[in-house]
Amino acid sequence: MSRPQLSETSHHEKVYPVSPEWARRSWVDESKYKAWYEKAVAEPAAFWSEHAGRIDWFKPFTKVKNTSFGPGEVCIRWFEDGVTNVAYNCIDRHLDARGDQAAIIWEGDDPSESKKMT
Repeated sequence: MSRPQLSETSHHEKVYPVSPEWARRSWVDESKYKAWYEKAVAEPAAFWSEHAGRIDWFKPFTKVKNTSFGPGEVCIRWFEDGVTNVAYNCIDRHLDARGDQAAIIWEGDDPSESKKMT
């Protein structure tokens, strides 16, 4: 397997090219990213409301964002009247379909020592 060619940007950040295999499996390509970015800038409440629908809410939100940037009154709140649970969204909601899949693979210093935990 060949190593990806590394290029430098004007800010001296390392940029790694995306392999064709990874590009085929990706959920977001450059054009989709740009479209999402434009919508997020033009209609932030609509954009974030749509994407918040990708997680489960115990109490659905009715307010997407509530922001104020007045002098001495900076306040930023997202989905403030909704209730969700990060652990549930990251782990619990996937258990029915993926509960037997390895979540942690531990390998010891000795290659014969390893454990898979579901």
